[in-house]
Amino acid sequence: MEDKAKILIIDDELSALYTLEMLLSPEPYDVALANTPEEGMLRLENEPPDVILLDVMMPNTTGYDICQQLKGDGRWRHIPVILVTALDGKDDLVRGLNSGADEFITKPVNGPELRARVRSMLRIKQQYDEIQDALQLREELANMIVHDMRTPLSTILLYIDLLSKLFSTSENHQRIVPKIRSQAQRLNTMLTDMLLLAKMQSGKLVLDRAPLDMGGLVQSTIKEQEAVAEAKRIQVAVEISDDLPEVSLDNKLMQRTMENLLSNALKYSPEDSTVIVRLDTPRNGPAPDGHQPSLCIQIIDEGPGVPEDYRETIFDRYEVVKMKSADVTQVGIGLAFCKMVVEAHEGTIWVDENLPQGAVFTLEL
Repeated sequence: MEDKAKILIIDDELSALYTLEMLLSPEPYDVALANTPEEGMLRLENEPPDVILLDVMMPNTTGYDICQQLKGDGRWRHIPVILVTALDGKDDLVRGLNSGADEFITKPVNGPELRARVRSMLRIKQQYDEIQDALQLREELANMIVHDMRTPLSTILLYIDLLSKLFSTSENHQRIVPKIRSQAQRLNTMLTDMLLLAKMQSGKLVLDRAPLDMGGLVQSTIKEQEAVAEAKRIQVAVEISDDLPEVSLDNKLMQRTMENLLSNALKYSPEDSTVIVRLDTPRNGPAPDGHQPSLCIQIIDEGPGVPEDYRETIFDRYEVVKMKSADVTQVGIGLAFCKMVVEAHEGTIWVDENLPQGAVFTLEL
């Protein structure tokens, strides 16, 4: 048997609650009643409904406020809300729409109309659930494929290392094999980022914080990118403040973040240019949420930079395709990964222009 659709009715008048329940009785719904907003929220958390019928006029609050609260919460915003109101003016309609309501019905409530509107909202909810199930399946399949791809890629890297040892004196080897290894390692890095992103989004990634020598981490990251910098004759300069505080961060995640940012800077920098990695104390004061950062990291390049219109969305993995079609450089899943790592550490990341040319990626942690 299919599960019954769940309808939650929130109204401060018992007679109105029972009337709405009675009008819905011809349909096979599982109806829950709440006589106060607090009781409604409790029922919502214990057993999320498929549709909410919400009275507009209640003591100490309004249905508009409750609706706005629901639509502002990622857990509930997908649940259709029907406002039940005795008000039918245009201003009331606009206010309801602004609060996020999906439908309206006026008192006195007409039974067939109520049932029709509820059925309409249930169809919308069903379509949303089907889309979410499809997206979840696609996400799980993508993560599974990414995970399985790492095994053959690890074998490829192993044989590349074997080739390096067997033909280390060959001139062709010295010219070709390092390039193959570099691209294979780049692919491996992308797969690692995708898996870590999936863990972060599912809430399964736990930070392993410990005191971290950021200066040493930066130096080791630069050494790993040394071949790329030399091939393009790019000078990587490091500027480290003398009074850096001790920071407690996740070593592996911060190393991946620095690798992504430095790799991007080298990739898009022209030949015979300079990339600067700067470690300093923050100068902007507390963040809007009151968090006080203690470390500022900047990666400064002389590449094409990032257009102002894309400086916020460039860190959003869902905007990558759109920005690539607009020929925006420094776009990829690596930046989305960097943002998630920084935010997991309660920090912020952004990009500015580097005059006269280039980009400045700044992290405050």
